[in-house]
Amino acid sequence: MTLLNNKQPLAHEVVEDSNPTDNIDFQTIISRRLNRRSILKGGTGLTAAAFFGALPLVGCSDDDDSSPIKNTDNNAAIPAQGDLKRPETLKFTAVAHSTAETMSVAAGYKAEIILPLGTPLISGIDDWKDNREQSAESFEWRMGDNHDGMWFFGKKGGAYDAKAAENGLLVMNHEYVNSNELSPFGYHVIQDNNAAPIFKNRRLASDVRREVNCHGVAVVEMKRRADGMGYEMVPDSKYNRRLTSSSTAQLTGPVAGSDLVKTKFDPTGFQTRGINNNCGAGLSPWGTYLTTEENFLGVFARGQDASQLSDGQNYGRERYGATEDFPGWEYLWHTPEAKDAKIADEFSRWDMTAVGTSAADDYRNGFNTFGYITEIDPFDQNSMPQKRTALGRFAHENCAYAPVEQGKPVVFYMGDDARGEYIYKFVSKAIWSNSDIGGGLKAGDKYLNDGTLYVAIFNEDGSGEWKALVHSQNGLDASNTVLPFNGQDEVLVFARAAADVVGATKMDRPEWVSVSPVTGEVYVTLTNNKYRGVREDQPVSASNPRSYQAGEKAAGNDNGHIIRWAEAGGDHAAMSFEWDIYLFATPYDLTAENLSQLNDSNDLSSPDGLYFDPRGVLWIQTDDGAYTDTSSCMLLAALPGKVSDGTAITTSAGQQTRVGMPASNDNIKRFFVGPEGCEVTGITMAPDFKTLFINIQHPGNTWGAIAGGSTPRSATVMITREDGDVILAESFV
Repeated sequence: MTLLNNKQPLAHEVVEDSNPTDNIDFQTIISRRLNRRSILKGGTGLTAAAFFGALPLVGCSDDDDSSPIKNTDNNAAIPAQGDLKRPETLKFTAVAHSTAETMSVAAGYKAEIILPLGTPLISGIDDWKDNREQSAESFEWRMGDNHDGMWFFGKKGGAYDAKAAENGLLVMNHEYVNSNELSPFGYHVIQDNNAAPIFKNRRLASDVRREVNCHGVAVVEMKRRADGMGYEMVPDSKYNRRLTSSSTAQLTGPVAGSDLVKTKFDPTGFQTRGINNNCGAGLSPWGTYLTTEENFLGVFARGQDASQLSDGQNYGRERYGATEDFPGWEYLWHTPEAKDAKIADEFSRWDMTAVGTSAADDYRNGFNTFGYITEIDPFDQNSMPQKRTALGRFAHENCAYAPVEQGKPVVFYMGDDARGEYIYKFVSKAIWSNSDIGGGLKAGDKYLNDGTLYVAIFNEDGSGEWKALVHSQNGLDASNTVLPFNGQDEVLVFARAAADVVGATKMDRPEWVSVSPVTGEVYVTLTNNKYRGVREDQPVSASNPRSYQAGEKAAGNDNGHIIRWAEAGGDHAAMSFEWDIYLFATPYDLTAENLSQLNDSNDLSSPDGLYFDPRGVLWIQTDDGAYTDTSSCMLLAALPGKVSDGTAITTSAGQQTRVGMPASNDNIKRFFVGPEGCEVTGITMAPDFKTLFINIQHPGNTWGAIAGGSTPRSATVMITREDGDVILAESFV
């Protein structure tokens, strides 16, 4: 997630841009020269079949979209629902646009605020008090800030049970901090103009400790309320736990023990401190929590040390945005005076400047220990987070697995949320066994520490291919002149640079990924990109086809879109796929760019969060700054079709592409609108489908504040039907 609300004091709205390559765009230009004459000859009425030729429809079931989910084998840790079918149409009344201070939900539903920032998880800690700073240490046992990705883990008999709905563990990310929520008396910065550039602004140790503890993950035991409607926290549960940016984490996989991750904290390179900027989340097929590290760049600083590093080392840092004299964003965690530190290197570990004689003397490699998919077992309160380095290092938005099959590898999909970055998948070396469900971190060791990471290429003709990021393949070796790759550890730590080399397609900020349980097709939100069609290194292409100016807004892809693909033969380990654009987000009255035919009941901007529930309903969340004069961020319910169910179109930029079947009030509709100033993010359902959880980040005004208070707080929203029935039950026929 990336905040686009300029009202927030921390610079989380900064979207990191560090891709200097023009790899795939050169290929795009060549393709256009060869194909544009024949493609555009037919105009907007050209059929999809004529545009894409005789490409087969791959990876799609012949079953009707309303087919029931019949067994657990293909869904593993997701519970089977017997004969519960996907709705054939959406029958609830759409929620209207709103910019109100409060939230609104579809008629017949109830939305409640639970677990806001600062909520104590154990006894002995004071309740949140408005307009008073909470102690830094207390946040080791409080809900953190900016709730994000999450999952509900059914619990029965002290163990994980995917079908259990009376009791469970709600596990969620805390992505970043809003200083106006945590420090209502002000964001205190001490200026020192005589200091080095990265230390000109210093912060108090207590403030930094509070923010460090507000990042990470919360595990909260929940039980069904006495009235049967929704859930409440179990106070003092042995499962209630916080994992923060101070928690020790284990590095696993090919990067563990590499020279690239050796630090003063652990000269052996097997551990680091902290999980950070945790954005979206995923479930593993065996039932553990997969959290993601996204904008980790913002908490690190780098001084002048280029002369002490090789050209390759410098490029590797810069490719992730860490240039010389980079002070981080506005966190400044590296700046408190050492004399205020309770433990050695408490703050200096956020400074990656090479100042010692070797990596064991400083934290030059601390930066390389962040940016990974991290696995947590919520049922083992003594377990350590496992950073799964085989899945690559980049600004992970979330992680979604494909339906698993006995005897086949496990496949995960991921996006890198920055302008012009890439889409990846990981294919395990181990083949899936249903016996590993409930296997905890040992199952993670089996499936996540050894496998192949791939990056996507979206061709102009609607086909696509996966390129392996493997040392000694596809030019990834020591002969590379920009960044020599001397081993698989370097390929994974610098996965972005490796993807550059193999010609990956620059996308418009790939965010959440979700896989349809009905068709097996993969969906990815491409939130927006102000540079698309504006900068020479990011021209429009078939997979990122819009660049347009709306009113006073500058050109670019302001509103985003959702792309999807079907893997060849329905095999998620396949090396090729067919793609189209499921949905173009836009205000409904933006005629020239309303390519999905949205109306005022289902228009949206900047799709971000994405979640297929086990029935096949797609839930879409927004993180928007382009349409918020009309409506705050929202949650929509959708019933997608299949790849190739639409037609070929030409955008106002003159780019040919294809789009899925038109939107209508039957197949996509606005279900919820958040309070003014917020982002709607994070989503999960209870196993019985009677409770939907979503999160609200950085709300405006006094949303989430205690009674009579003035400080807004990020929080979880619990949505239930007023009659206690299944969510969207009225849609079933």
